[in-house]
Amino acid sequence: MIITILLILPFLAFSQEEAKYYIAFNAVQLQAAFEKIETLYDVKFSFQDEKLTGLSLTLNKEKRTLHELLDAIKLKTKLDFEVLNNRYIIVHTSNLGPQILELDKIVINSYLTKGITKNKDASFLINPTTLGILPGLTEPDVLESIQLLPGVVSPNETASGFLVRGGKMDQNRIIWDGINMYHKGHLFGMISPFNPNATKQVTFINKGTNPRYGERVSSVISMTTTSKIEEKLKAQIGVNGISGDAYLEVPIIKDTLAVQASMGSSYTNTYQSFAFNTLADKVFESTKIKNGDNPNNDFSFVDYNIKINYKPNFNNTLYASIISIDNTLDFTVNDTQANKTFNDRMSIKNTGYGLGWTKLWRTNLKQLTSAYFSNYKLNYNFITSEGEAQTSNFEKRNIIFDSGISTELDWEINKQNKATFGYQYVLKDVAYAFLNTTTLQFILDEDKTVVQTHSIYANYNYKNPKWFDVEVGARATYFYELDAFRFEPRLILYKDLVKHVKLQISGEVKHQIISEIDETIISDLSLENRVWRLANGHEFPIINSKQISAGFIYTNNGWTIDVDHYYKKIDHITALSLGFLNPENSNFNLGEQRVFGVDVFLNKRFNRFNSWLSYSFNTSKSKYDSINEDDYFTATSNVKHAFSTSLSYKLSNFEVALGWRWQTGKPYTASTFGNNSFQFNEGVNTKRLPDYHRLDFSSTYKFKFSKTSKLRAKVGFSVRNVYNKTNFISREYRGNNDINGAIEAIDKFSIGLTPNIMFRLFW
Repeated sequence: MIITILLILPFLAFSQEEAKYYIAFNAVQLQAAFEKIETLYDVKFSFQDEKLTGLSLTLNKEKRTLHELLDAIKLKTKLDFEVLNNRYIIVHTSNLGPQILELDKIVINSYLTKGITKNKDASFLINPTTLGILPGLTEPDVLESIQLLPGVVSPNETASGFLVRGGKMDQNRIIWDGINMYHKGHLFGMISPFNPNATKQVTFINKGTNPRYGERVSSVISMTTTSKIEEKLKAQIGVNGISGDAYLEVPIIKDTLAVQASMGSSYTNTYQSFAFNTLADKVFESTKIKNGDNPNNDFSFVDYNIKINYKPNFNNTLYASIISIDNTLDFTVNDTQANKTFNDRMSIKNTGYGLGWTKLWRTNLKQLTSAYFSNYKLNYNFITSEGEAQTSNFEKRNIIFDSGISTELDWEINKQNKATFGYQYVLKDVAYAFLNTTTLQFILDEDKTVVQTHSIYANYNYKNPKWFDVEVGARATYFYELDAFRFEPRLILYKDLVKHVKLQISGEVKHQIISEIDETIISDLSLENRVWRLANGHEFPIINSKQISAGFIYTNNGWTIDVDHYYKKIDHITALSLGFLNPENSNFNLGEQRVFGVDVFLNKRFNRFNSWLSYSFNTSKSKYDSINEDDYFTATSNVKHAFSTSLSYKLSNFEVALGWRWQTGKPYTASTFGNNSFQFNEGVNTKRLPDYHRLDFSSTYKFKFSKTSKLRAKVGFSVRNVYNKTNFISREYRGNNDINGAIEAIDKFSIGLTPNIMFRLFW
């Protein structure tokens, strides 16, 4: 019954023409008043937050149409309003006129929910601080929010392990204040490490990528913190069923210098909640940890970021940013019968530093210069002991030093023409090693590669409402150590076809030199068996991707329909046979991938309800040398059909959401067991796991402790997998590094019913 309602509600329509509502305000903050008007009249305001800070509104109770209400507010505040398409309202202040916000960049407002917009350049903008409620989440989550967008799926249910349009997980570039990030999630990807309260804006790009972005062939997730210098101190603290966090903004010199900082940490060493245990059960299944019982076992994580904003004058803005993500694990299992002890020790840390300078040379000419350094370290040991004597120590190391500097000129020639020119230098130093120590240490596998890149790029933006908008750009990159040159054209075309219907076409060529590979490990832990490595021009060439897409967008009277078709070709990808190491032939296999897909999104807002549904079709085929007789087979990352739908309701400070998702199971290589070993006779990825589905629920409530108090609070409750569906999400095979070692089948399942709570204070 619930699912039926969710499917029907997106198609209900309600008219708001000349609707009249009783409405009144008594010294209400203007932003809060706009939120109430948005909900009541089904409209959307666009304005600069800082221009309305401190303004309040008082209106007597009266029955008004939308236009009558705007006229009344105009008399009280001296603001001007520009209404577009009877729904989008630009707020103009008297001193800045119509330059407050370039609303013409926005194609779809409130995509999925409030706080997510889609632009003419095909990018999505997410504002975590204003993000509306999403099913299964008590708080805004950057990575989890992206997974609800069409064409994005997470077959393994992790926050960081998502696939974009048939690509692989390592083909998504994640950036924080200009810093490349390589460790993406706490608890082995289950929890996002990026504090949404510190994140001002997120740009997600899955097609038509701006040429300033290189390095990955699938998508870009660029997160930026605030560059605003607050007039007053802002702070908040929060806690949920797994961790706690705090956020602080401190003005030091008025309008000149400010500091922002955030920190999050698990408390699992003190108390392990039901929510944590549910996630841990999923992560540690098929390992010794799941069945271990040792009070000295340890798992913890901590993350923090600090940013200093400095604005010496109107024409110059500078910042310095630091981010750190740290996970540690130390787990021991005792086999009393064999008198053996197994000890897993793991440390994963990613630290980044960024500097930036924005210079306004003229009102229409701006320069952005930045530098960054990112350091990723994975250290893992699997120690076996008999009695008091250590018999073996398997070690795994993965280190990345990634640094770069860039400068970009933005030139607004006139209202219709804009050009961008830039240069980037990047140095990547990547190494990994697999060692095993018994009586002597020997190397199982190791590699160290350094690549320097020089890139120049340009982008030209032409806008003509009567004809079309076009962005055409190009990126040229020279890889010094590889002595290789790559050229990457990019294109976005946007056209108003008829009233309410827009056409969007894009094309791009992209390249990637850093990627993850699967390595077999002796340990039964087998959690982080993927390591980063660089292209070397030989067995690991530069990955190449070409993508074209075309679609239509319809928006009218609270309805949104977005349909997009795409074709993607990826060359020079690598894989190991069947995904595990063969001691007789450990060479990697070169291959290619072909992807075709369709993404469909439908949204309807009515009264206080917001409903949407999303469907993605994806067919992805791979071909590798010496695998499957050099013939195409279904890609391991392929999820052929994915469907999700949600209904949310907002009444004043209370929000509730219910969402259901369904998708086809992942493909896998079927096997039979004979002669005391697995045999593979049916080809690669010829079978699929059962279909996946689950229902999620969430609700939040905001309140004040008193009318005069500045202290505010927010409470939340969520449930993932409401009906406790056990989903079969993965079947993999693992082989040991011993030539006589047996192959094991590893089956993994989804999380069960997972409730979570949240409490947060603001002041």
